[in-house]
Amino acid sequence: MKFDRPSNSATSQTLTATTSTTSQDALLLVRETLRISANLASSPPPSVVAPSQTRSQEATSFGLVEDQFVDASLRLICYEEIDGRRFKYLAHNDGKKFKTGSNSIRAVSLQSRQAPADELMSFIRSYVVPEGFPDSVSPSYVPYMTWRALKHFFGGAMGVFTTQALLHSVGVSKNQATSGAVAINWIIKDGSGRIGKMLFSRQGKKFDYDLKQLRLSGDLLMELGAGVELATAAAPHLFLPLACAANVAKNVAAVTSTSTRTPIYKAFAKGENIGDVTAKGECVGNVADLLGTGLSIIIAKRNPSLFTTFALLSCGYLFSSYREVKSVVLHTLNRARFTVAVESFLKTGRVPTLHEGNMMETVFNFPWCKDRPIILGSRFKDAFQDANSFYDVEPVFEKERYVVAYNPSKGNIYAVLKDQAKSDDILKAAFHAHVLLHIIRTSKHSQITSSDDSALLPTSADLQAHVAESYTMVSALYAPFKNKAKEQGWVMSDSLLNPGRARICEQVK
Repeated sequence: MKFDRPSNSATSQTLTATTSTTSQDALLLVRETLRISANLASSPPPSVVAPSQTRSQEATSFGLVEDQFVDASLRLICYEEIDGRRFKYLAHNDGKKFKTGSNSIRAVSLQSRQAPADELMSFIRSYVVPEGFPDSVSPSYVPYMTWRALKHFFGGAMGVFTTQALLHSVGVSKNQATSGAVAINWIIKDGSGRIGKMLFSRQGKKFDYDLKQLRLSGDLLMELGAGVELATAAAPHLFLPLACAANVAKNVAAVTSTSTRTPIYKAFAKGENIGDVTAKGECVGNVADLLGTGLSIIIAKRNPSLFTTFALLSCGYLFSSYREVKSVVLHTLNRARFTVAVESFLKTGRVPTLHEGNMMETVFNFPWCKDRPIILGSRFKDAFQDANSFYDVEPVFEKERYVVAYNPSKGNIYAVLKDQAKSDDILKAAFHAHVLLHIIRTSKHSQITSSDDSALLPTSADLQAHVAESYTMVSALYAPFKNKAKEQGWVMSDSLLNPGRARICEQVK
């Protein structure tokens, strides 16, 4: 609507028409006319917005702003928060449609970079305190760790003198300078191992949800370290670097052994006897270690081939380690066991028992491997290759606290969590991701005509149909899956599924 500014002639006609009124009424009328004229003159003309492609939902859920433009070509898609940092996602739009392609979405940080001192403190905290500190531990944690650090400080200081004394006493060299140099090399070797142990301890919660995988990985590293130690005999001039590398590997293995020991013993204990189970388990380990040491002394007297002996013993060690972790029956559903349970439920309609699920679990999926078909709690920029792929599936999840999508460029299923997501929402998102993966795999198998996987990539329309079908299946199957899992004795916890920390935000706080 266009407003015309009142002219002077119109004002004079108004004044003429009111001459019959009292002088006070005329004065009020003049004032009102002038006020209206001033308001109309100061009001900006209404802007004309270029026509754009209309969508079914003008105001999308959880703060996705579609009508807010950053500049002529960028449109605000959503906000995201990860580890306290906030981002906004922008997509190129020409007024009719969004630009497609992997680089069409831009992430912009809403916080300025931290001061160097704050970044250093955050880096240190990530190594020395658990996630969620101080809420994740009891109040006695800080004094305990303080005194423990002091104890190890004094112990490390004494180790320098005791190592030098031991080497001198066994006749390494009567020359004090040579003895000191050997002691320093030995201390450097031990120090590098401690640094490796400290760096690897940052894995933190992975020792909880990838317990078996880390345990087996640690044993592999232990054997690798032993092999590097043997290599020092063939290259004595490289003693220091080889010994340091071997000690790093063995100390990392020691971290995994120590960190996974208690959860394993806890799975065996019935009642309040975890201390007794731990003590007896360590006793069995020490007795077996002494017997193995005695056997190695007897074998060494016959001067066998060093390589052959080490290879045979390593095979026995690794096979025993594999059978050890496979024999542990845990009640919790981590990512590997959750995958086994959901896939079995989708194929057969039943959830495996505790023993079956643990036996079917893959323990060679090492925690540092990134090749996983399902990413839970992923970043927005990883889940969607462009804005159109998001808007295609977002309406399906309007009533949910997550969004599940398939990114054809990466070949993974991504579950993006909203900031209102609770424990059950995270579990449901993980279940939904497995259902969508099952549908896509089933669709691929039914359409296989060649060995070229690229020809089997689903189209955009296929993906929308798959997502809609998965939502219908999840609505019908999620509750029965949970009930059957509980009947089998499984404990479902979102923390053991290792969800990412990125969340879609409603708005910038």
